[in-house]
Amino acid sequence: MIKSRLSFLAFLLLIPILTSSTKNGTELPPKDKFVVVLDAGHGGHDPGNLGNGYLEKNIALAIVLKAGKELEKHADVKVLYTRKDDSFVDLYVRGEIANQANADLFVSVHCDSHSSDAYGAGTFVLGLHANRQNFEVAKKENSVIYLEDNYEQRYAEYDINSPESVIGLTIMQEEFLEQSIQLGKKLQDNFTKKLSRKDRKVKQAGFIVLHQTFMPSVLIEAGFLTNKSEGGYLNSAKGQTEMGKAIADAIMAYKKSVSTGLQPDDVPVVIEDSSGAVHMTTKKEDAPKQGTSTPKKTEVAKTAPVKETKTTVPKSEFIFKVQLMASAKNIALKGANFKGLDVLSKEPYKNLYRYMYGNATSYDDAKTLKSRADAKGYTTSYIVAYKNGTRVSLKEALK
Repeated sequence: MIKSRLSFLAFLLLIPILTSSTKNGTELPPKDKFVVVLDAGHGGHDPGNLGNGYLEKNIALAIVLKAGKELEKHADVKVLYTRKDDSFVDLYVRGEIANQANADLFVSVHCDSHSSDAYGAGTFVLGLHANRQNFEVAKKENSVIYLEDNYEQRYAEYDINSPESVIGLTIMQEEFLEQSIQLGKKLQDNFTKKLSRKDRKVKQAGFIVLHQTFMPSVLIEAGFLTNKSEGGYLNSAKGQTEMGKAIADAIMAYKKSVSTGLQPDDVPVVIEDSSGAVHMTTKKEDAPKQGTSTPKKTEVAKTAPVKETKTTVPKSEFIFKVQLMASAKNIALKGANFKGLDVLSKEPYKNLYRYMYGNATSYDDAKTLKSRADAKGYTTSYIVAYKNGTRVSLKEALK
C-alpha cells in the first residue's frame, strides 16, 4: 500500500516535467496577429441619436460584437473592443486603446440621423470637410466631447464648429489615408453589393475619434435611424448580424490585400469629387509614358496656383520636401511610378514607407513643388521639413 502511494506521488511530480517537455517540443511559437480595434460609438449616458425611438449606442454595440465574433474565428486576428457593454468611453481613450495595442486597424461604428428621409450606409476617413454635409455629420459625432470631463483643456485645439480647425489635425492620419480609403472601399462594396444598401460612398470629414488614432482608421455610419425602414433593419437581429458580417468580411479582404503587395505601376492617387466622396485610381495609363515631357510651368500654374504669401526660411538650416503618400508597399523610385515626378526619396516609418518629392531649401520653393504634386493628382500631399537629416515639425521650421 505504501509502495503504491509512493509510486502515485512520484507520478504526480513527473506530470509537470512531462507536460513541459511535450509542450516545448510540439507547440509552435505564437504567430504575429493582425490587430483590429472595434469601437462602438457612444454608450452609457451618451445614447447617440434616437431616431424613431431606437438607441444608436445599442445598435452600434450589437453590430460591433457581431463583427468581432466573425473576426475571432480567424486565428491570426486579434480583436480588441473600446467597449463591450453599455459604458461611456471618452473619445481620446478610444484612440489610446488602439495606439497602445499597436493596432493594424481602427473601425468605429455609428448610426446617422437626418431631418429628411435619407437612408444608406457610408464610411468616413479623416480629412478636410469637403462640403457642408460632411462637416455636419462630423460635428454631430464630435459633440460627444461635451459629455467628457475636462473637455475644454483636452480638446482645446479643436473647434468642432469650424471646418477649418481640422486642417492642422489631419497630418497624422495623412500617413494612412491610402489604407483607410482601401478599407472604406471594401466596406462600401460589401454594404452595397452583398446587402443591397444605398451607397453613400467613402468620404472625408474631421472626426475627433479618428484623429486620436495612429493607424488606418474609418468611421462607419451604418444607416439612418430616422428612416423608419432603415432604422427597423438596423435595430433587428438580422440587420445587425448582416452588417457585422459585412464589416468583418471587408476587414479580412483588406488584410489579404495589404499582404499581397502592389505592382510598381499601380501607384494609388487619391481623387475627391464634388460631393466629397474620395476614391483612388491605380490605372497604369494615368502614369506618363517613358520619354513624355512634364507639363509646362504655365499649365501647372493654371491647375494649382502658388499663393503669393512669402514665408522664407534660411536656406542653410532646413530642407523641405513634399510627402506624396505613405504605403506598406516598397515602390521603386521611378518617375513612371509617381506620375512623372522626379527627385524622389523614401524613408521607412514603422511598418510603412513615406514617399517624398523634391528637395527644397526654402518654404517658397516647397510650395511650388506642392503645386506640381497637386497638378499630378497628389492633392492630399503636404510639405514636410528636415533639419540635419532628421524630420522635424513644419511649425518648428517656420518659426
